Amino acid sequence: MTTQRISIFPLTGAIIFPSMQLPLHIFEPRYRDLVSDSLARDRKIGMIQPNGQGNQPPLFRVGCLARIQDVEAMDDGRYNIILEGVQRFSVIKELDVTTSFRQVEAELWDEDEIGETLSLGERASMEIESRRFAESQGYSVDWAAVSQLDDYSLVNAIAQIAPFDFAAKQALLEARGLSDRADTIVQLMQFFGRHNSSDDRVTLQ
Repeated sequence: MTTQRISIFPLTGAIIFPSMQLPLHIFEPRYRDLVSDSLARDRKIGMIQPNGQGNQPPLFRVGCLARIQDVEAMDDGRYNIILEGVQRFSVIKELDVTTSFRQVEAELWDEDEIGETLSLGERASMEIESRRFAESQGYSVDWAAVSQLDDYSLVNAIAQIAPFDFAAKQALLEARGLSDRADTIVQLMQFFGRHNSSDDRVTLQ
């Protein structure tokens, strides 16, 4: 693994996977500083979830390095950006910095899942459970388009956009191997799908 200094954007409920995209509206001054700094250097930002509350909450150990693919700079200093995931990382330690945004020393993962495929049974289970979950939540989905996705894109797209709680999304980010992530997604959809919108919020904590 490669060690790298990463400027981070801690954001609860937002994860990104390699090759996936994530749109963000940047309005807080410290994160406007982060985007400005990133654009002046390598256009990279580390997305990671906070693991607690407060102005400087502790962080989960695993995040994902992302590249700013598109940016709209507004007159008042805000940004609309689109990130593309590059590589997951594990935090070694947080650095003592003078910047308004936080920075960490991290180990980059070797990302080798893009060539992995699911078995026919795993793929069928994903699609069946996705349909059931979408129907239970009242979502409208273009299933013809979904069926055209390769296994890697399907699994990571669902992991990224599914409305699970932050602990579940973190578990998906940390799962190593496409089959393990797909199996976790199926279990989560079965778990969350048993509760409709009138129930109290169900979490895995």
